[in-house]
Amino acid sequence: MTALEPASARPRSSRALGAWPVMAVAAVAGVVLALPVIVLVGRAAFDGSLAAAVGNRVVVDALTLSLLTTSASIVLTIGLGLPLAFVLARRTFRGAALLEAVVDLPIVLPPSVAGLALLLVLGRRGLLGEPLQALGLELPFTTAAVVIAQTFVSAPFFIRSARAGIAGVARDLEDAARVDGASERQLFRAITLPLAGPAIAAGLVMCWARALGEFGATIMFAGNVEGQTQTLPLMVYGEFQSGGLDASIAAAAILVLAAFGVLVAVRLLHWGRAIDAPSTLG
Repeated sequence: MTALEPASARPRSSRALGAWPVMAVAAVAGVVLALPVIVLVGRAAFDGSLAAAVGNRVVVDALTLSLLTTSASIVLTIGLGLPLAFVLARRTFRGAALLEAVVDLPIVLPPSVAGLALLLVLGRRGLLGEPLQALGLELPFTTAAVVIAQTFVSAPFFIRSARAGIAGVARDLEDAARVDGASERQLFRAITLPLAGPAIAAGLVMCWARALGEFGATIMFAGNVEGQTQTLPLMVYGEFQSGGLDASIAAAAILVLAAFGVLVAVRLLHWGRAIDAPSTLG
């Protein structure tokens, strides 16, 4: 056997031997990622705390609030983030690099810092506090503050993914549609949006998951008021701090199952390849 012979002609055992280290590391990584989640859900399921939590009004209220606020943050993110992603992907202007850095900044900021920044802008004594109060609006420590905090920390994931998807659409297809008389709105709806759809879907999934798990910015800007601002992550922390370990584990298990269920549903809707796309990772 010489070095010039094709790889298929080499002994199968040598290839398999070379793959073993990679497979072993992959197996260890899988266990490291899966085991804590399995133990958490398993503990809650087998000791009965998960079943008890499903009928617990506080848990149900926290879960409901989490689902409602994350849904609202997704709508807000699409309304504000999609135009911004389009501008970043299709327009060249001075300061574009700075704008991209500003968009990405909430990803690297500690969530508590993000919450403090929101408080300094929208709080009662914040930059916009007095004008908002003059309009009868008081945002801190309200349900609206939860939505704002979730949007602030999660929107960059959607914007980055949507920007990459839109930038990846071939300009030739758009130019051909323009030649055929398509307006810019028709062009975006019929050409750009469908082709960038997988990346946009991936961004929505990552954005929703980040909003669902948001804790630091929410507790700083919205507080932890039961039935008003107490989302499921805040309830997990609150129960753990007060010594209610079983309730904390059960609420955490519900949070895991809710997130897992959405990810599975997304894959069943044929968005799986979008989740796996490199654009998801930025």
